[in-house]
Amino acid sequence: MRTAWEEAGWERLGDGVARRRMPGWDETIGVIAGSTGVMIVDTGATLRDGADLRRTIRGVLGRDVTHIALTHPHFDHVLGTAAFAGVAVFGAAGLAELLRRGKDELRHDAIRHGVARDAAAEAADLLVAPHHQVHGQLTVELGDRQVLLANVGPGHTAHDLAVLVPGRGGEPEIVFCGDLVEESAEPQAGPDALPRQWPGALDRLLALGGEEARYVPGHGAVVDARFVRAQRDALAARFGVAPS
Repeated sequence: MRTAWEEAGWERLGDGVARRRMPGWDETIGVIAGSTGVMIVDTGATLRDGADLRRTIRGVLGRDVTHIALTHPHFDHVLGTAAFAGVAVFGAAGLAELLRRGKDELRHDAIRHGVARDAAAEAADLLVAPHHQVHGQLTVELGDRQVLLANVGPGHTAHDLAVLVPGRGGEPEIVFCGDLVEESAEPQAGPDALPRQWPGALDRLLALGGEEARYVPGHGAVVDARFVRAQRDALAARFGVAPS
């Protein structure tokens, strides 16, 4: 029998944990539900995306998102944030200031990648920067469950945040990786990447989740620790980083 998440177009990952691969840029959106709080991991590429995610989550859970974790500052992961009014927003240290001063760049990047000009302008104008900065690790209480936010970067960007969801009932831990890990294509190292530091970020990600965790990439299918390690080795070879 299909679960309520599956009926709504999401993939169930564990008890109270699901994710959705968005159309267009295939970015992953995560959701983690506790007894008193609901966290969404990233918010999509437009306000329309964010509003659709908000409605879908409310439809499945019967309650609203209370927390947002932004994994990194790229348009397809952050521009839907303003659709979640009054929600506590978390990001890696420095992300808030970067988003405040970089709205024009985000807007241009979204348009370059195919977002309609008006939609990109609206989302950038209303963009909500994180209220809470994560310097090392931060535990967020969602009632009967805790979620660990970890500043594991830099790597894909200077502000990479991972989200660890401890397993329940014998289920493995789940790690939302943002674009530190990509499965559907080779990891993208844009002008804001720190490629020589990226392999070290993946080492920290593996230390966070461990060997048995399920790793949820920013784009593509869920992977295991062996995949993350292989991607770490490929990035090290690509950018000339000596093995750790």
